Amino acid sequence: MHPHPPLPFAPDDPTAWTAINTLRVLAMDAVEQAGCGHPGTPMALAPAGTILWTQVLRHDPSDPAWPDRDRFVLSCGHASMLLYGLLHLTGYDLSLNDIRAFRQWGSRTPGHPERGHTPGVETTTGPLGQGVGNAVGMAMAEALLAERFNRPGHRIVNHRTWAIASDGDLMEGVASESASLAGHLKLGKLNLIYDDNKITIDGRTDLAFSEDVADRFSAYGWHVSRVEDGNDLRAIAAALDAAQREESRPSLIVLQTVIGDPAPTKRDTSAAHGAALGQEEVARTKKILGWPEEPFHVPVAAQDFMRQAKGRGQKEHHAWNTEMESYRAAYPDLAEEFDHATHGTSPTHFDPPLPHFQAGTWLATRQASAKTLDSVSRSMTTLVGGSADLAGSTGTVLDHGGVFGPSAPGQTVHWGIREHGMAACCNGIAAHGGLRPYCSTFFVFADYMKPSIRLAALMGLPVIYLFTHDSIGVGEDGPTHQPIEQLVMLRAIPNLVTIRPADANETVQAWEVALARTDGPTALILTRQKVPVLPPPEDGAVDRGAYVVRDPETGPPRAILLGTGSEVTIALQAAEDLEQTGIPTRVVSFPSWERFAQQPESYRQSILPEGVFRVSIEAASTLGWSRWVTERGVALGLDHFGASAPADRLYREFGITSDTIVATVQRAMGSGGPS
Repeated sequence: MHPHPPLPFAPDDPTAWTAINTLRVLAMDAVEQAGCGHPGTPMALAPAGTILWTQVLRHDPSDPAWPDRDRFVLSCGHASMLLYGLLHLTGYDLSLNDIRAFRQWGSRTPGHPERGHTPGVETTTGPLGQGVGNAVGMAMAEALLAERFNRPGHRIVNHRTWAIASDGDLMEGVASESASLAGHLKLGKLNLIYDDNKITIDGRTDLAFSEDVADRFSAYGWHVSRVEDGNDLRAIAAALDAAQREESRPSLIVLQTVIGDPAPTKRDTSAAHGAALGQEEVARTKKILGWPEEPFHVPVAAQDFMRQAKGRGQKEHHAWNTEMESYRAAYPDLAEEFDHATHGTSPTHFDPPLPHFQAGTWLATRQASAKTLDSVSRSMTTLVGGSADLAGSTGTVLDHGGVFGPSAPGQTVHWGIREHGMAACCNGIAAHGGLRPYCSTFFVFADYMKPSIRLAALMGLPVIYLFTHDSIGVGEDGPTHQPIEQLVMLRAIPNLVTIRPADANETVQAWEVALARTDGPTALILTRQKVPVLPPPEDGAVDRGAYVVRDPETGPPRAILLGTGSEVTIALQAAEDLEQTGIPTRVVSFPSWERFAQQPESYRQSILPEGVFRVSIEAASTLGWSRWVTERGVALGLDHFGASAPADRLYREFGITSDTIVATVQRAMGSGGPS
């Protein structure tokens, strides 16, 4: 446990208050200059932020990526000027000119914090509640890495996760799901400051929110404390210290603040929440503070006070480096593994090796994924994840690596029926670094995960999603469980690679693509039903997004059938039937639009030559297929919901059959279509 010294300055120390008021003024001035933003929350949280970042948070502004730093999450990302002010004043590579450029084109101070864009920002926040889930994931990652790498006398992983959340964050369901899990797992190094200012955009929170948050978190199993005055530095410091001393439960600090404090007319109103205060109010507030009228004034005393965090952080970082060298000498193999983990390196060799499947047998792609996951997870002990209460169905049951429970972090996580929280926590695990997270559920429930998937793609986090029960092949469960529009949804997300493998061997290659990605998430879309195992594709075929699985023997193709997933088998049967009618036909397996679009034009032309009639076959929405079949082709699919019946009956009733494909091609050929 790190020592927790008492507050090193008197609560009425004028230098501390100069630093606090500098944060307030920077927030006012930046929002005023931008003409938009959220000044009130940064102003109210300036005292707590100052104490946390100068006296408590374990961080080194000269090296924001130090592996054993404390993590900080501003879940209420609209209060970004609090974070930018803290980063600038404590010595991160964020200048006063960056602060002046708040919310402007090309600046490093966007409206909401963005990971990878601003030094010291751990995760992208703004959609409320997501940051709470990210923080829970970060605390899970710390616990897992400590379990994996720490040894007696050597604690190379020993840090905390701090987060600030607003009323709005704690109204969102994703925060509730994540907080419930954190309480169950007893994440004692997770600390959440709840900014209880009782203001939202529409007005006071009692318009829609009257619960006792402290009681709710107590019921979750959290340690809860209260600070009744957001300007009481002594009480804030005591609450932060108590949170650090509580090792057996996550901690919630209910901090009662006054939004916009000390603005004379707009404090404690929604007018201070989401708009500039206005020149007159800013001038009156500066007069109350005894502050110069000039914008962006930073007193030397304030900067000196805040920069003490940098010196303290560098000393702690140096001590950790010394400890790491001792660890490296005592445990060289573990140290090498730790280095690979923190750099995000995936293994190049798997023991046991990745599976190969015999052509002609039948296997659901979810089952092939399960066999692949078993191999990968044995070789890659930093791969961690599980299912939202569907482990047996999604193939994510591991018989090794342990289960993540309240007292023993393990490789398998039982997320419970919490798809929102699962996805947000996986983002936090990935953002923390050192682990590769995956999560799984039925594909239709990707709807519950969409906000987190989008943020993973925006941040470039290599989360792996295993979505099974991928189509009307779900069968009797009916339209509530049969995904139709979900593939379109995922394919519309920039920087997400979506792969729907045709068979077991493609599934293995899909896993290889996912593991190789370090700059974004990957979704594997897997069948419930068994499908034939096709002849193994050549290495890298899935990574190229599309490839030829069948070409006619009688000459160049007059028709090309494009299939994904289980529909590739249907396309192959249709191609044989078309050959019997004198129409040479190529079949292309098209597991990933995104990867195919990234290939050289020459490769794409070799797979889909111009002028050849094309038909796409996919048991899902046809939206988007026009890009690949062009205006002269046909997209066969489902632009309506499914029904409850056995899978083979549904495919027949909805026309996803060889007969439908043959008739479609023949109709085009016989009516003056492509020759």
